[in-house]
Amino acid sequence: MSTLRGIVSLLLLTLTTLLWGLPLLLMTVVKLITPGHRLRLAVLRVLNAIALNWIGLNLWWMRHWLKPRLEIELPEGLSRQHGWLVLSNHRSWTDIFVLFFALHRRIPMPRFFLKRQLIWIPIVGLAWWALEFPFMRRMTAAQRARHPHLARRDQQATERMCQRAREMPIAIFNFVEGTRFTPAKHAAQDSPYRQLLKPRAGGVAQVLNLLGDQLAGILDVTLHYDNPRPTFWGYLCGREERIVMHTRLMPVEDWMPGGNYQDNASDKERFHTWINALWHQKDDRLSRF
Repeated sequence: MSTLRGIVSLLLLTLTTLLWGLPLLLMTVVKLITPGHRLRLAVLRVLNAIALNWIGLNLWWMRHWLKPRLEIELPEGLSRQHGWLVLSNHRSWTDIFVLFFALHRRIPMPRFFLKRQLIWIPIVGLAWWALEFPFMRRMTAAQRARHPHLARRDQQATERMCQRAREMPIAIFNFVEGTRFTPAKHAAQDSPYRQLLKPRAGGVAQVLNLLGDQLAGILDVTLHYDNPRPTFWGYLCGREERIVMHTRLMPVEDWMPGGNYQDNASDKERFHTWINALWHQKDDRLSRF
């Protein structure tokens, strides 16, 4: 029965993608041929509205068909009129929909940092591109040193997103570990955390450096699954156990905007100290579950 539920869920995902993805692609063409920055910005607002309806329809059928067991804790003061930076640990593709359940239409249209390979997903990849999600290369420190021009392109993608965020409120979502947690990855990293991978600081630092003065705050999200090995397929089959989402609101500290993470050693050290402390607190919170 659970496998049948999963097949039906995949069918519903496909249908909602066709229903809202096709008009989104049509507006993508309109955006490409629209002259002038102000008019293209208006088209982007229409694209955002389509994407929010797409998300909302998926949440509707998931709520009634899958009936996920969610325990969500949110701070007060969230607003769609202000920008936010959302930082979260990463366990499964299900994380994305848990974040949507909690934050959809409570904060502005989200933007995720995405792996470049995801642009090739039919319809969805082009939709993300049209919505100006930043596509990033997954590179090690050694690879960045060998190919600095590629690392610079990732920085430029983040800069473009931050520039857009100065023209309209957006919520920037970042799974700071850069990949989903698994015991194998945890062991390979020799992670100092019990239930987390090492955080990747560069993207978060760049957003706060460029955009910190425009953000209403930082939402620190901790996701816990009672199932020790959650999968998106298990979620679509309705087999997922309880999922807990704890969220706390943190201020953008005075030293964060205007820093130089890339070239200033003291700025880099200060930011690493901050995010490592944040990750230790998150690890302790997960251990209490």
